[in-house]
Order: sequence, then C-alpha cells, then structure tokens
Amino acid sequence: MTLVPLPAFADNYIWTLQVGTHVVVVDPGDARPVFDWLALRPDLTLSAILVTHHHGDHTGGVAQLRDATGATVYGPATEAIPEPFVPCSGGQRVRVAGLAFDVLDVPGHTAGHIAYCLPADQAQQAGGEAVPLLFCGDTLFSAGCGRLFEGTPAQMLASLDALAALPDATRVCCAHEYTLSNLRFALAVEPANARLAEYTTWCEQQRAAGQPTLPAQLLTERQVNPFLRSREASVTRAVQAHASLPADADEVAVFAALRQWKNDFR
Repeated sequence: MTLVPLPAFADNYIWTLQVGTHVVVVDPGDARPVFDWLALRPDLTLSAILVTHHHGDHTGGVAQLRDATGATVYGPATEAIPEPFVPCSGGQRVRVAGLAFDVLDVPGHTAGHIAYCLPADQAQQAGGEAVPLLFCGDTLFSAGCGRLFEGTPAQMLASLDALAALPDATRVCCAHEYTLSNLRFALAVEPANARLAEYTTWCEQQRAAGQPTLPAQLLTERQVNPFLRSREASVTRAVQAHASLPADADEVAVFAALRQWKNDFR
C-alpha cells in the first residue's frame, strides 16, 4: 500500500492510496494531477473516489475522472456531490479496493462534511504500516481547523473531539498545506509551548526542502494544535485575554472566540 499526496491549485493535496493495482483518490478538485500521475503508472486502475464535502476545490475533477475511468464515487449523503455517487453517513463502512473505511460525520466546515478512517488492521492487511489513516478534508488541519462556513462552533468542537479520540498513531491526511501559517497562529496562542516550537522547526525544514508537512500524526496534533487544545488552561487563558471573555465562559464560547481570533489573525 502506497500513500501519495498530489499537489493541486495553490495549496491543495489530492490524496492517492494505491493497493496492488487499484487506486483510491480523495477530494480531487482538479482531474489533471490525477491523470498525469496515472499516465506514469499504466498498470494501475482508478477504482474509487472519496469526497469529504461539496466545495469545488474538492469536487471539481470528480466527474471527469469518473467518466474517464468508471471509478465509483462516494460522498456525504446530505451534500451536493457530482452525480452519480454513493451517499455516505457516519457509522457506515465504505468498501473499496479490498479496504474498509469507517465513515465519520464531522460537520462544521460544511453542514454535511464527512471523514474516512482506514483502521490500522486494514492498512496492515493491505501491506502498509499498521497505523490508521484519516482523510478529513477541511475539518482538521495540521495545527489548525477549517473555517465554519455552514456549521456552528459547537458542531466543529464535537467533530474535532471525535477525531482527537482516534489512536495516537493516526496519520492525518488533510486537504491543504496550511501548516506553516497555522503554526504562526498557534505560536501566538501558546508561545511557551516547547513542542510547538520544535514542530515548527521541523515543518519549516520540510517546506524548505520542497516536501509536504503531511500526513501529520494525531499525537503531535494534540500537542500543538490550539483547536484540539481549546480546553487546556494555557489556551483558554490566552483566548479569554484576547477576546475579553469572562472567566466563566463555557468551552463552546472559548472555541468560538479562538476560531474568530484565527479568522482575524494576520
């Protein structure tokens, strides 16, 4: 099993997962990078397309790829995905290329956003490392999370809690290379976080070498991502001070203020 992110647009990644001669792609906003990658691998077949949400930079290449290859498309049941597609909701399992992905409901960025998690045993059976793979679209980023275009702060906090409950070794395969800008904000929130400083140095080295910062490790995200740490005293105090929140502000209010701080951060 081979996992490869294909760069698209300015900062998107289209994830490809190769299992034997089968390929699964996730959130192909542009068909061209996938066609170019497949052209160099004529023995491979695009078998399935997984879509996390309806935004065009995640769906723009779906129809062209499906029509050219016959791949089956899977997407969130309550969102407008290029037809035809198999509607998916949390609690279901998507079986493609001999793999079984768990579907998670993670609303917030969009109302019907879903994520796909390949459990460790499935990854191992396919010949990969025995770690879970999480394809989370724009819900969770390394050191950040998606903007709340359609959902509420309470929904996004619950969605991030669900993702944070996955195993430590989970590889976070999000859809954008936003890591360095997210880390600048995270350092403004927690300037004394030593793990955050260490991770920033590593990510800067990766980008300087032309390499992605992804996939991230979920354990690391719990240590550095302010949106997974909004209940930590250091983060809560920083948000309360920045937003002039009362000391008794609840966790949703703190999270909402943290997200707004990031929206305004320059």
